[in-house]
Amino acid sequence: MRRRLTPWLLPAAILVAWELASRSGLLSARILPEPAAVAAAFWRLLRSGELAHHVAVSTVRAFSALALGGGLGLVLGLLTGTWKAAEALLDTTLQMLRNIPALALIPLVILWFGIDETAKLFLVAVGVFFPVYLNTFHGIRSVDRDLIEMARSYGLSGWQLYRQVILPGALPSILVGLRFSLGLMWVLLIVAETLSAQ
Repeated sequence: MRRRLTPWLLPAAILVAWELASRSGLLSARILPEPAAVAAAFWRLLRSGELAHHVAVSTVRAFSALALGGGLGLVLGLLTGTWKAAEALLDTTLQMLRNIPALALIPLVILWFGIDETAKLFLVAVGVFFPVYLNTFHGIRSVDRDLIEMARSYGLSGWQLYRQVILPGALPSILVGLRFSLGLMWVLLIVAETLSAQ
């Protein structure tokens, strides 16, 4: 029993200290409201349905941006991973752009799109694009060449080879990129929505 409770002692102590500091005035409620007030506001918004509505709007926004950025990253990753000409044309530029943090684009995004829906979608889409693109490219290039040659010796070529050998071989790497993008998606969404909060 003690082992189960021990990990919770520090979080509980932090909550108690936070509550006491807020109630005594050491912490401004405007900066950090007391936990009891946060819990009360959470319950009120939950009962009114307002919280569920805003969570649904944010979720749709997040996955729309993931579909845009991740979809484009997947297509370009497949393209550059498969064709050397596409790699020569696109990959160097994309590798340079990926070194720019998505959050560093915020001033430009506000300048281009303001703080409306388009700005939020663009910022999140740019952030999730690169993990999917890089891992798709890496996955395609990491498929065992001996396996491809063996498939060709069995008569597979073109779309059949791509669908039955190359894509399944690249899928684990693609899914790693998607996993990274899912985590990054929520972080960028919070930043984007905070910037445009009234």
